[in-house]
Amino acid sequence: MPHISYSELKDWVFCAFYHKLTRVEKLSGFKGNAFTAFGTAVHSVCEKKLLKEEIDDQKYFIEQFEASLSGLDEDVEIDYDLVSQMKEQSKSILPEIEEALTEYFGEFQVLASEMALMEPIEGEEEYKFKGFIDAIVVTPDRKVHIFDWKTCGWGWDARRRSDKMTTYQLTLYKHFFCKKMAIDPADVETHFALLKRTAKYNNVEFFRVTSGPRKTENALKMLSKALYNIKNKRYIKNRLSCNRCDFRHTEHCP
Repeated sequence: MPHISYSELKDWVFCAFYHKLTRVEKLSGFKGNAFTAFGTAVHSVCEKKLLKEEIDDQKYFIEQFEASLSGLDEDVEIDYDLVSQMKEQSKSILPEIEEALTEYFGEFQVLASEMALMEPIEGEEEYKFKGFIDAIVVTPDRKVHIFDWKTCGWGWDARRRSDKMTTYQLTLYKHFFCKKMAIDPADVETHFALLKRTAKYNNVEFFRVTSGPRKTENALKMLSKALYNIKNKRYIKNRLSCNRCDFRHTEHCP
């Protein structure tokens, strides 16, 4: 069945024409790099630590990192000095994961890791919402907590932490999770977990993101607007995004 994910919605908000090129015509836009490979590898360690699986953190990270690097497209240039730095930077992140989880949530029980969503969208018979929730835990007060791991450099500033499109990811995950599980949204909280490569301290930081009724309504309106335009093949270029687009000044978008 046709579906839309948060990442596809983000592409459409970035530029409807970019969405057409990448999602409809299936052209390769962003191909991944050492940063995405690092994120994938650290994320794998986080999942193991959340589930309390016994692993050699550093060895497992290196295996996953090198596998992700080898999986990049052949034309992606890899800065091996940067890769070497990232391997060292991981040593400041990995030991803090379990401690940060306990310090932030206290006692908790894991409900799910990498929970898949493929849920009906209100008012949209043709499309479903697709997603993967990184982690879901419940605390003794019966609050359910959804959170997403994010790798970054030194951290996020106030603007990034409150950025509408950034936070809509968790807002939409919460909404469709609650529909899927028939849970009252008032009993669910959302959080990001920052995994910082270059921070001098506090390399794993959790912080809460509000996802109340008004914000959920706005996120769903944006989702409906995107689907309306996608279904009607309205691919208007967002000129404000041109300087950040992989297709700028190419045969696909002269």
